[in-house]
Amino acid sequence: MSEEKTSPVSRRSFLETSTKAAAATLVFGGFPTIVPASVFGKNAPSNRINIGAIGTGRISRIHDMPGVWQYDQAQIMAVCDVDTRRAEEGKQLVNEYYTKKNGKPFDGVKVYHDYQALLQNKDIDGVLISTPDHWHALIGMAAVRAGKDVYCQKPTSLTIAEGRALSDAVKSTGRIFQIGSQQRSSTQFRYAAELVRNGRIGTLKTVSIGLPGDPSGEEEVAMPVPTNLNYDRWLGSTPEVYYTEKRVHPQQGYDRPGWLRCEQFGAGMITGWGSHHVDCAHWAMNTEHTGPVEVSGSAEFPKKGLWDVHGPFRTEGRYANGVHMIISDSLPNGIKFEGTEGWIFVSRGDAKATSSDPVSLQAAKALDASDPKIIQSVIGPNEIHLYESKEHHGNWLECIKSRKQPIAPVEVGHRSCSTCLIHHIVMKLKRKVYWDPAKEQFVNDAEANRLLSRPQRKPYTLPG
Repeated sequence: MSEEKTSPVSRRSFLETSTKAAAATLVFGGFPTIVPASVFGKNAPSNRINIGAIGTGRISRIHDMPGVWQYDQAQIMAVCDVDTRRAEEGKQLVNEYYTKKNGKPFDGVKVYHDYQALLQNKDIDGVLISTPDHWHALIGMAAVRAGKDVYCQKPTSLTIAEGRALSDAVKSTGRIFQIGSQQRSSTQFRYAAELVRNGRIGTLKTVSIGLPGDPSGEEEVAMPVPTNLNYDRWLGSTPEVYYTEKRVHPQQGYDRPGWLRCEQFGAGMITGWGSHHVDCAHWAMNTEHTGPVEVSGSAEFPKKGLWDVHGPFRTEGRYANGVHMIISDSLPNGIKFEGTEGWIFVSRGDAKATSSDPVSLQAAKALDASDPKIIQSVIGPNEIHLYESKEHHGNWLECIKSRKQPIAPVEVGHRSCSTCLIHHIVMKLKRKVYWDPAKEQFVNDAEANRLLSRPQRKPYTLPG
């Protein structure tokens, strides 16, 4: 069956066609005709959102694509990956899901190996970006400028400069952009934030964040680049380095990829999990559009081996309102808010986004407090109620239709990511830095300001 025959009718093209038809009716019919929505049905082409999945690795297969295909109002119609084997397996996964769901053979997924070609497809309304971190900002900017709404995995960007450029691009285009900070759509994180905001622990003084850690690795020899991988494009804006499987992703299966542990492509757990916990901390602190004013601390880094992200660490920040934030791998995985009248601890409990996510056994309790009465408290009708989302991908799809801001918009994601990156910069400099959140610059610190961005290898540079 040809692609033309199998391509679903997009919401966008249907609306364009319908608008033209309606206009013709008005011109030639002489009077308007009102057709009730019930005539088309809830999943009519005019209501369906067509999705393209960019990056079809572990997090896409287990978390992002299932997060979207569970909703009848959306349909994944394209997949894209620079690894042709993974792209084909992504297509197979989606086709098999829709075949089973619909009870009849389905072969309607188109495969791309270049995200720019996918973005040119006018039938696609929105894209999932589930690539390694160093590609998030570049693809995100290209997507919103192509008119696509975006669900992007966290962290928002590899550098603070990239994050600012991405947030500005989203704002200028008016697209719906959801950061994959899905803890916001978990009841316990919202409830904990509401309790803190409404003073259940008195005046907030200290926020302690515990993150899981990454192991160091061995030296790895150079290997031939697999014929199914466009390695140059996979490296993207980062420097050319020799190929070895543990630097990229497994060639068989979808275990946790090695790039997560290489500083060339990310900052390690400080952004990997830090983006989640700092985001929810900012939510409770009401500092979602700012950041710390000073940060200090240190970390251990591997002295040898391929994997070079930080190991044990402890960093501390102070906000303009005086709140003290501590982030460390030695704390229980989760967030502890301490105030003048008690404390609240919140975590994912035993929940994981993927089966290979590191979850500390110490963090099995999702919600705890110095006094059980604190977490039994009911938020009154005249108190602060935060944005409620029952499911993160579903919230994104709802906002594509309503054009309301999602629960984790890009600027909020940028601010939590940039806070994590400031803590990472402190790990590298091993000294205190002072940060101006309004200017997004370090104060009188040229050495630190040079770390706001990284050199980008052509042609994989941010669009001007």
